[in-house]
Amino acid sequence: MKRRDFLKVGGVGLAASAVAAPAIAQSNPEIKWRLTASWPKALDTLYGGCEYFVKRVAEITDNKFQIQSFAAGEIVPGLQVLDAVSNGTVEMGNTALYYYWGKDPAFTFGTSLPFGLNTRAHISWLRFGGGTELLNDLLKEYKCVGVPTGSTGAQMGGWFRKEIKSMEDFRGLKFRVGGFAGTIIAKVGGVPQQIAGGDIYPALEKGTIDAAEWVGPYDDEKLGFVKVAKYYYYPGWWEGTGQGHNIMNMEKWNQLPKHYQAAIETASYDTFTWVTGKYDYVNPPALKRLLAAGAILRPFPQEVLEACYNAANGIYADLSKSNPHFNKLYTSLSAFRNESLAWNQVAELSYDSFMMRMRTRT
Repeated sequence: MKRRDFLKVGGVGLAASAVAAPAIAQSNPEIKWRLTASWPKALDTLYGGCEYFVKRVAEITDNKFQIQSFAAGEIVPGLQVLDAVSNGTVEMGNTALYYYWGKDPAFTFGTSLPFGLNTRAHISWLRFGGGTELLNDLLKEYKCVGVPTGSTGAQMGGWFRKEIKSMEDFRGLKFRVGGFAGTIIAKVGGVPQQIAGGDIYPALEKGTIDAAEWVGPYDDEKLGFVKVAKYYYYPGWWEGTGQGHNIMNMEKWNQLPKHYQAAIETASYDTFTWVTGKYDYVNPPALKRLLAAGAILRPFPQEVLEACYNAANGIYADLSKSNPHFNKLYTSLSAFRNESLAWNQVAELSYDSFMMRMRTRT
């Protein structure tokens, strides 16, 4: 190649590079967001999931999209995350949607409908059964859009100062229980109490309440409940799963480049495996430690489970008549649950049951 021709070609290449650099910068802009969470920093499971999520977004976008996470109370209290995202105080939040059942009972479906789905079925319904689309129809009214993140798995039934032998023991029981489950507890004669996580221990210790549920062995151990209430019940029928959500301000979401939106979605689903996997790893040894510390493990009597189940179905029937969002979500989830249970009874349940029986023989 002649020197003159080379210079011409080289000049074109340099010019193209000069044009390409701003184009790349425009397609990968530097953006900074804030995320407020419903969890304290002490919960290295749930808040740890927020830290993992923002790290993954940064990695996926070559550190161009930076999201800073804040624990409950650092920007707004933990139960005001939806409001903070809706009004633009922050760009996004991580929360449990059932905290906002007072705004609309249909938010319960985002986290866990009592006697609803287990963890695997719930994430399946959200991703493939239309659950996320129906929830986003509801979130749209609050100027938000949501993506599911980590789940706690099936939760425990809580800590009781006295043994529960029948429904009679449930009547008049002052029970700290979160979200929509309180309406069911009230219908069967209990007295639901709304108490923040940090205030549960002194309330149990003083006898202000008779019982309290939180999450499961690992998180419950951190709060020391075994010291003030010995009876540890299962299952937490109000939370066959405890699904978290990332919620984004819709205006801010729509302003993001499409591949940054994809980064949030990808990192959110990645966080599901991180949080859920961590709970499955830390809960078994935590339960052993609680039993060694004096916890008395008890199943809820069948009478109690069936009474609560029947009460729940009555409430759902009433709400389906008066609340369009609730009706759509309940119709969708119920149909999915019936199919899921039939399949899981064949393979998953039979396999797990066999392995649990064999465990006692070795």
